[in-house]
Amino acid sequence: MNPRADWMERIPHAGAMRLLDVVHRWSETHIHAMGERHPSHQHPLRSDAGLHAVHLAEYGAQAVAVHAALIAASRGDTRTRQGRLVSLRDVQLMAEYIDLAVAPLDVHAQCLVADERGAQYSFRVEQRAQLLAAGRVAIMHVDA
Repeated sequence: MNPRADWMERIPHAGAMRLLDVVHRWSETHIHAMGERHPSHQHPLRSDAGLHAVHLAEYGAQAVAVHAALIAASRGDTRTRQGRLVSLRDVQLMAEYIDLAVAPLDVHAQCLVADERGAQYSFRVEQRAQLLAAGRVAIMHVDA
């Protein structure tokens, strides 16, 4: 497991918008992280109706950022290249609202392709092994 200190300063998300808390496993192409610290009523993306499932795409995108930070650190890079989310595709939502009190969220992301300009990942978000959301994200490096 990778505690947050290993990567949290290398991602652009700050404060309550850091949605991921721990990395369970990662490799050159895959990451499994977990979001568990936000009680439902304090989640930064929650509305009066609750946490809408569309926001699970942000969990997927943050898993990509954490993965990039871990890859950069493993290569001895002193900084992580900044990226911008430029596309969400094939997003499937299996619920309308998410009850964070039920269990933490498991977030998986897999690198499909990466080069100097950016990367494309697939992601899925589960709760108690039940799929809640899946899709693909494309990231473009800001210095590309």
